[in-house]
Amino acid sequence: MPMDPAELADRLGRWSAGRGPLYLLLAARLRRLVDEGELPPGTALPPDRAFASALAVGRGTVVAAYDQLRLEGRIVRRQGSGTRVAGPPRPGPRDTTGAPVFLHLLEPRDDDVILLACAAPTAPPAMLLTAYERALSRLATVTNDIGYHPSGHRLLRRAVADHYTRRGVPTGPEQVLVTNGGQQALSLLARTLVEPGGTVLVEAPTYPGALEAFHEQSAAVRTLPVGLDGFEAATRTPGPRPKLAYVVSTHHNPTGGVLPALPRRRLAAAADAADVPLIDDEVLAHLAFPGQDTPPPLAAFGETVISVGSLSKSVWGGLRIGWIRAARPVIDRLARLRAVHDLGGNLPAQLAAAELLPHVETLCQDLAADRRARHDHLRAELARRLPRWQAPAVTGGQTLWVRLPHGDGDSFAQTALRHGVAVLPGSGLDASGGSGEFIRIHFLADPGTLTKAVRRLATAWRSYGGGHDRGAPAPRSMAI
Repeated sequence: MPMDPAELADRLGRWSAGRGPLYLLLAARLRRLVDEGELPPGTALPPDRAFASALAVGRGTVVAAYDQLRLEGRIVRRQGSGTRVAGPPRPGPRDTTGAPVFLHLLEPRDDDVILLACAAPTAPPAMLLTAYERALSRLATVTNDIGYHPSGHRLLRRAVADHYTRRGVPTGPEQVLVTNGGQQALSLLARTLVEPGGTVLVEAPTYPGALEAFHEQSAAVRTLPVGLDGFEAATRTPGPRPKLAYVVSTHHNPTGGVLPALPRRRLAAAADAADVPLIDDEVLAHLAFPGQDTPPPLAAFGETVISVGSLSKSVWGGLRIGWIRAARPVIDRLARLRAVHDLGGNLPAQLAAAELLPHVETLCQDLAADRRARHDHLRAELARRLPRWQAPAVTGGQTLWVRLPHGDGDSFAQTALRHGVAVLPGSGLDASGGSGEFIRIHFLADPGTLTKAVRRLATAWRSYGGGHDRGAPAPRSMAI
């Protein structure tokens, strides 16, 4: 059976951002996937028309790229048999896996593409540099410590525990596991709590990295609306009980909503009653705009809540420090698995994080007004140049969830990339198969870059066939 065109388009990454004819750029990227084994011998490639539609190019571009690779002997094309990577199919399971939908957007590039897809601070703050100076001074005094701490250094575990206690969730260091970022935390939880085929309840849409972690475990992902509305009924349906549920309760990724206190209480109570572990992703929890209060953490309302945190969005993505806050038996299980795969994280980074964590809320507050100003600037530029796009305001976080007036996010993302802007199509964030008409873009860039990006998006939209935007209704608000 041929590969899904959208899946192959995701693997291609920013294939069209270079110089030269599109068919040669496409052939070059496909050639690399073949040569590196990401497309093994025997792989059936998508039909011309379907692949062209997913890439938002003419069929002739795909035909010419395929013909180029056929001449090189890398693929075989036969009437009635389709297009395949040259060579006999490999027996047994594939030894490569599909890269996450957002992986190609994280790799550094020298091109002129403006990245509005993956959001994180673009430089370490001065506070982090000071924290490292203090950490190195402490490191100079270390004796009788070989540096392996699979559960995390005691100072950082204590700092994370105090962080939750200050927020109304009494926590001890034994309830904390330090991880190499929030993504590793999600992967460890998936491996520990979900066996292949086990059901995981997620929001639609949701954070794509969580979906990747669950899919990697071959979980049966079941979707509910944002806020996990309908959770209680879902746990009572006939069949196996869900093994896990996942929610982003504060500054939801991607819609930006904040789950109010009463629904939090009901959701946590329902999870407790059903004995279903409920992961609350708090990576964005401290990114409220000025004057915006957020409810207490979901963990304040239920015993089965597992909190995941990270410093990647509030401080800097290069500081690979995350954590899991849960009941001690869960932490002990996670620590045993962590020790199998990773004997411990970077100790200087953990010592720096321990210095920094007590001040992270102050850091976020100091930068909140600037984030809101950039949010407002991006929305104003979109309203001016693309008035039919619906880009509802949010009260915090880093991204806008934008609804296109027609077409689909997957094909438009390819068009936008060819015009020098990377956006994240909504389909990759929705396990239900919905959200195809959405894209996610961030507002962390400086105002000049955001203006330039919207100018390029408007040009891409006209090329895509969306040039008749005048006289459109104002964007609607979206909330959980």
